[in-house]
Amino acid sequence: MKENEIHTFRQADHEIDPIFLNRWSPRSFLDKEVSEEVLMRLFEAARWAPSANNLQPWRFIVARTAEERSLFHSFIFERNLEWCKNAPVLAVLISDKQNGMNAFDSGTAWGFLSLQAIKEGLKTHAIGGFDKAKAREVLNIPEEFDIQVTIAIGYQGEKEALPEDFQAREIPSSRRPLEESILQGKYK
Repeated sequence: MKENEIHTFRQADHEIDPIFLNRWSPRSFLDKEVSEEVLMRLFEAARWAPSANNLQPWRFIVARTAEERSLFHSFIFERNLEWCKNAPVLAVLISDKQNGMNAFDSGTAWGFLSLQAIKEGLKTHAIGGFDKAKAREVLNIPEEFDIQVTIAIGYQGEKEALPEDFQAREIPSSRRPLEESILQGKYK
């Protein structure tokens, strides 16, 4: 989907940079390699995310080769594997449990990564449907790390490349009205 088509589905109530509207999570990925230089710019953006006490608890375990991706495929639930198997890069985001802010901080790093991906002409899709225990075992993740999410990274493919039941969902989602997200003074 082209950037000018996204505005059919997404419109901000207040003026913001278009990058925020252009970031969405498609499921169709081209089987096209992402260069090392471009990929490192995504992780460089994540590196600069704010974190409590500058602890930077996030780590990304990255799979780029067919062999590495097959390891990831072993713990991704079948329904998600149907579409993410074509993504040329998969990453698991983990975070050191050293303080209670690790999930918040690693989520911010993921957000920075996803916005840089848009600037690079890439798309990302966070995957929650995977077996975390199996991922821990297969990737040898130490117990002091929480496993947050798996991320598909790549160039967007055509929706027709997806199984038919996914094609209807291959559009940018809207958001609830801003006033429903802001509570003045206290929770009602």
